[in-house]
Formats: sequence, C-alpha cells, structure tokens
Amino acid sequence: MADVTQTPGGNPLPGATLAPPKKKRTHPFFAAFLPNQALSANTLRVIIVIQIVAAIVIWMASPYEVLPKPADVWHAFVILWKERGLATDLWVSFKLVLHALLITVCIALLLSYFTVMPFFRPIAQAVSKMRYLSLVGFSFVFTLMGAGGYALKLYMMVFGMTVFFITSMASVVASIPKESFDHARTLRMSEWRVVWEVVIVGTADQAFEVMRQNAAIAWLMLTMVEGFVRSEGGLGVLLLTQQKYLKMDAIYAIQIVILLVALLQDYVIGVIRRLVCPYADLTLERQGS
Repeated sequence: MADVTQTPGGNPLPGATLAPPKKKRTHPFFAAFLPNQALSANTLRVIIVIQIVAAIVIWMASPYEVLPKPADVWHAFVILWKERGLATDLWVSFKLVLHALLITVCIALLLSYFTVMPFFRPIAQAVSKMRYLSLVGFSFVFTLMGAGGYALKLYMMVFGMTVFFITSMASVVASIPKESFDHARTLRMSEWRVVWEVVIVGTADQAFEVMRQNAAIAWLMLTMVEGFVRSEGGLGVLLLTQQKYLKMDAIYAIQIVILLVALLQDYVIGVIRRLVCPYADLTLERQGS
C-alpha cells in the first residue's frame, strides 16, 4: 500500500491512498455493549449465566409480598404436582395447543400460498383483518358449531392463531422478489413448479419462524379458552382456581411450568427448522464466530 503524502496543512494529496484506521481491540465482555458485534459461543454463555444469576438474586431479595420466594414457589409446585393433578392438566393443555397449532398451520399456510392467485388475495386480507376482533363475540357461534367443550376451546384457539399466522405468512409470500420468479422461469419451470420451488420451498424457513411466533399465541390464549370450558381441566383452569384463592406461590409455579413447556416447544420447532432448512442461518450476522 502506498504511503500517505500530505500537504503542509496535513491533508493528503489527491491520489494518495489512506491507510485504514487501526481497530481497537475490545474485551469480549465489553463488546456485548457495542452495536453489531459477533460474540463467541462461550462469551455468550457466560453473559446468559450472569443474567440468570442476577435475576434469581433480585427475585430472592424482592421485598414485595406479591412476589413469593423461590422456595415457596417450589413448595407450591410439589403440592400441585402430587396432590392437585398438575401433570394431568399439563397434558390436557399440551394436547389442545398441539392440536390447534396443527390445524392452524394447515389452514394458514394453504391460504397464504393461495395468495399467488389473485382470486384468493382479498380472502386472505379479509381473514387477516379479523385479528382486531374479540374472541368473546364468537364464543356463542363456536358453541353452536362445536360438538362439545373441547371443540369450543379448539375453535377459539385456532381462530385466534390463524388470523395472525396468515397476516405474517401472506406478507412473507408478498415480499418474495420478482427476480426469484424470473430466475425460476429461465429454468423453463411451469408456473406451478415456480410456486413450489420459490413460494413453498423457498419460504419454508420463514414459515417455521412464523409457526414459532404463533405457537406462543396459543399459550397466551390458553387460560382464556380453558376458562370458558372448565369441565375438562387444564392449566388454565388450575391457574384460575389458584387465582380465586389468591395463592400467589401456586400461580407463579403454574406460570413457570407454562413458560418452560412453551420454551421447550419453541426449541423443538427451531431444531426441526434447522434440520429441514439448514441453509437458513448461514448469513446471520449475530451468529457467534
């Protein structure tokens, strides 16, 4: 590289090559507070451990009575598990969430992919606008449609997830660049083959990501839908019962169970996404070195 030639005033002469500024070395921990930094996996683990320990310390030192101590929450969990049927209620709720998620994925993906045909675009837009409506107003309609309490809960949960799933997935399909379609056509693909390769296969990784987001909505709605039908039990019913008697330690125990199961479900969907679409995370800048 050529040396920098400067004028008497200190400015480089025209045509001179400027040497790149020297990059200051930053400690890996302090790099976490700088924008657009890639951290190693070990550094990221250390940061996560520190944050978890700090959260537990703050929890244990909290002076508020509405926030029970970890020991009290654990004691309430043991009682709920052994005496109040927490395991059975967990299985009832988990089956409901998985069933609703499966139906939602089938309906929402089909309708989102059908937006490649102009006839179905207004339908998808109309369904997505229903996300502003309250489920309470549809409870009577779903009651007449359903064959029992389980069907009512299932219909309400599917409706609540489908409108948001279509909103996100239809946006993904609409944002596919025109160059992707043109490239597929240059390979002499038929239009239906183009839809398969570009729209369905090409957005599979994003479909899994949308699925993860909407699976969280199912757990968020769980208490509400199970509150309508309490005869079959579930975590929502158990949570409402404990709330009625103001048992804060039991409430937090149930909430933690819901959080852990939902996180496990989210992790499993992410693993399936990486197995089916291994190419999806190759260019993420945040991925550690």
